[in-house]
Amino acid sequence: MKLTSLIALGFLTTFTLVGSSAQAPAAKAPAAKAPAKATQRFEVTSIKAVRPTLVRTVAALEKGDGAGAKAAFDAYDSGWNGIEVYINVRSADMYAALEKNYQTRIAEGLKAPKPDTAKLLPDAKVMLAKYDEAITMVETAAPLNRLYDDVAHLRIVRAHLREVNPALKAGDIAKARKSFGAFNDTWDDIEALIKERSADAYVAIESGMIKIERGLMPKEPNVDEVTALVTEVTTKYNAILAMIANDAKAAQAK
Repeated sequence: MKLTSLIALGFLTTFTLVGSSAQAPAAKAPAAKAPAKATQRFEVTSIKAVRPTLVRTVAALEKGDGAGAKAAFDAYDSGWNGIEVYINVRSADMYAALEKNYQTRIAEGLKAPKPDTAKLLPDAKVMLAKYDEAITMVETAAPLNRLYDDVAHLRIVRAHLREVNPALKAGDIAKARKSFGAFNDTWDDIEALIKERSADAYVAIESGMIKIERGLMPKEPNVDEVTALVTEVTTKYNAILAMIANDAKAAQAK
């Protein structure tokens, strides 16, 4: 092949490659990632976590199920004890409406051998709506001092321990074991808060917990003995809780 032909062929090939490259689609830019959802504060998630117990209370009352309503409302009372500090600090009026008004009336009505579910239902529905107002109030407000999260966390864990002695008094050993088991399972979440304040209290509580666990093992536990142990552990636990609550109150006032 002549040199001129080779040159012409090379030119044509180069032109074709350049043309093809120009026509190739551009590489797509990576799709933008959706912004991550903001994590809700412990205060908000904790208060929301109690709401389903009220929903179940209303549902049971609508069915005329007094026993189911009582079980659901007892669960609400236990959950509420953990997070009520948030509501009380933010709004005394909201706290009074939920606890001293609706909760008191509903709890009293459910104590009856045959609760009047139709009579209790309107209060339960209004209470649920009021609770939703409390959630909105908390979601839209500025965070409280961080120590209040420690207070609430301690109270949430303690709620299980508070259920043990009433269950023992009622002769419901299975419930006592279950509640203490729940306390024992969540103890790891807050033990550092106890130990930080008092190593002696920490050791005493852990020692007491071992004794309670052993005391609940027999088929027929010594109720008086276990009750005394639970009371002793609760007293030491409450002393640390009171320290942190006082610090939270002082910090919030600054």
